[in-house]
Amino acid sequence: MTLETIAAAMERVSGALTRKPQAGLHDDAPAMVYWTGGLRTLARSETGTELATDMPTAIGGNDTAPTPGWLLRAALASCAVTRIAMEAASRGITLTSLEAHAQSSSDLRGLIGLAAPDGKPVPAGPLAMDLHVRISAPGVDADLLRELVSATTGRSPVTCAVEQPLAVGLHIEVAG
Repeated sequence: MTLETIAAAMERVSGALTRKPQAGLHDDAPAMVYWTGGLRTLARSETGTELATDMPTAIGGNDTAPTPGWLLRAALASCAVTRIAMEAASRGITLTSLEAHAQSSSDLRGLIGLAAPDGKPVPAGPLAMDLHVRISAPGVDADLLRELVSATTGRSPVTCAVEQPLAVGLHIEVAG
């Protein structure tokens, strides 16, 4: 899509949601994930898109696909890039490059279920996450580009999900 097409779509959606805010509330498409053996899974969207995950051989996987944790980092970076591109388009800024690098640090003991020496559980999730963004647009002031990137973090669904954790409802069905 062109810059103008993206900007027009954002303006159209913004206008519609300003008139009918309740139209913005919706259930997101579910992610259906199937165990395919070992530590490998296959995620399938409602449209048929598939994505596999696996774990490193050091913890019992076959290392044939990205880990779920890597997908979280990829989701963070790709959502940020998407939201930044949307904001740039809505401001009429033509980008020449935009990339994001998401990294995290974790403690493997949490995934394995081990406790810390003090007996407290070790968190299984990331202990810290960083997002590095590189952006360029000819003739646009660097401070304006920094502000553009900063303004989008609170509007990136994945960033918000990571920064503002919510309870995950667990529903269990035992198949017979």
